[in-house]
Amino acid sequence: MQHHRLGRSAIYVSKICMGTMTFGSQADEAMAHRILDQSLEAGINFFDTAENYPVPPKEEWAGTCEEIVGRWMKTKRRDELIIATKVCGPSHGWIKGSQRAGMTALDRHNIVRAVEGSLTRLQTDYIDLYQTHWPDHDGPYEEVARALDDLVLAGKVRVLGCSNETAWGLMKSLGVSAAEGLARYETIQNNFSMNNRRFEDALSQVCLQEGVSLIPYSPLGGGVLSGKYNDGGLPDGARFSGYLKIGGRQAAMAKRFVNDKTLASTERFMAIAAEAGMAPVTLATAWSKQHKFVASTIVGVTHENQLADIFAASDLTLSDEVMKAIDAVTKDILYPMG
Repeated sequence: MQHHRLGRSAIYVSKICMGTMTFGSQADEAMAHRILDQSLEAGINFFDTAENYPVPPKEEWAGTCEEIVGRWMKTKRRDELIIATKVCGPSHGWIKGSQRAGMTALDRHNIVRAVEGSLTRLQTDYIDLYQTHWPDHDGPYEEVARALDDLVLAGKVRVLGCSNETAWGLMKSLGVSAAEGLARYETIQNNFSMNNRRFEDALSQVCLQEGVSLIPYSPLGGGVLSGKYNDGGLPDGARFSGYLKIGGRQAAMAKRFVNDKTLASTERFMAIAAEAGMAPVTLATAWSKQHKFVASTIVGVTHENQLADIFAASDLTLSDEVMKAIDAVTKDILYPMG
């Protein structure tokens, strides 16, 4: 398993990170623990969760995912695990947090309450990477930076990161931390896949120039790049099959991931994978981690039988010919997710 540094921190992580957002919704605890065990055995030491998980967010599910991960952690050596979790962003926007009666916000009060809750559910006394789950661009960046810095000084958190942030937001945060002499964001966790390369437009330059690592989520395009939604497929148990039935925000998200352009590009990526002699999931995972600004690619599964194709990408480097073929699809079908 390849490893990489998180930003400019002292922490090195496996180039593949196991995400856990389906634990407690699509995957029960027994299955979740088997997935985590097999991931650790395969050389993955980096695991990502959040106080808002599992998804889709529901108040009755709030914190279940961290509890499942915490019970698994008690069976392992804590020092061999790099654990990442997140504090909810503001609930007055498009996303409503599942914690604190849906009244989440990015301020000192919420950050302190959130980290104490996560530490309890994870049954640990420190978090390796603590992230803001989504931003509040009109909110108090200075207050957030000071509150997070206090957690680092107290030893409750090792390093900091953000998620779903913009180039402006990341630079604003880095500027506040530099001006105040506070711990800074070492990572950014944003959507990045062969079907969604918008990160390369501006944020990749910020990461490369400022020494911040991307830890991309949805490298499989929400499962679309596996090919399971092609040819009109809406498989039972698949996330977006369920989201389309739920309606509202979830249906809107599903239509962004599953549409004519994403399915057309996926068909071409599947052909590239077949020509290269690998599964589409292996191609998508390997492509995601094969960028200078990426420290570790976050994958997620709902069943242990989905792990083999991901693990096949652990030490895989795609050839120049394969990378050029992927770029050609991007050029022909630009921004398939909008």
